Amino acid sequence: MEIKLINGIDDSFIKQAAKILVECFADFAPDAWPNIAEALDEVRECLAPEMLVAGAFDSETLIGWIGARPQYGTTGWELHPMAVDKSRQGAGIGSALMVRLETEVRARGGITIFLGTDDEMGWTSLAGKNLYPSLWDEIAHIKNLAHHPYEFYQKNGYTIIGVIPDANGAGKPDILMAKRL
Repeated sequence: MEIKLINGIDDSFIKQAAKILVECFADFAPDAWPNIAEALDEVRECLAPEMLVAGAFDSETLIGWIGARPQYGTTGWELHPMAVDKSRQGAGIGSALMVRLETEVRARGGITIFLGTDDEMGWTSLAGKNLYPSLWDEIAHIKNLAHHPYEFYQKNGYTIIGVIPDANGAGKPDILMAKRL
């Protein structure tokens, strides 16, 4: 596996990245990129000059990719998105992509990186309820009910820093996570 930065428009990368994006999010957040056309638009947006994009390749085949956009000047960066081919998940590709992205963000003056990981499908104990009355207690006692990716991010040094209740509809929160670089 080779991880390399993607600079500029690369039609082969765009098509492969869009396919991975749709397939990766189909079960987890089906409304994110429900079809190739919307995923193609997202990939092209991620390739804007100010963005960072890295791809993991097995020979010439893209097996995962990650992006980040600067926020708060260049000190804070949003990780968006990350997707690994479903058949290759669990093999360290996502973690390797994150290490490369974090290195590149740090080199550009970034000191923190953050992300949102939605729970649209009821995969955590935060879903399906009104979180407002006891938000921080709910966060402190979060449980992963169905392999939600928040634990993957925790294993890679990210901390839950908040939750936006009902971000994706009633009982469908967005879990906010961040890491100091």
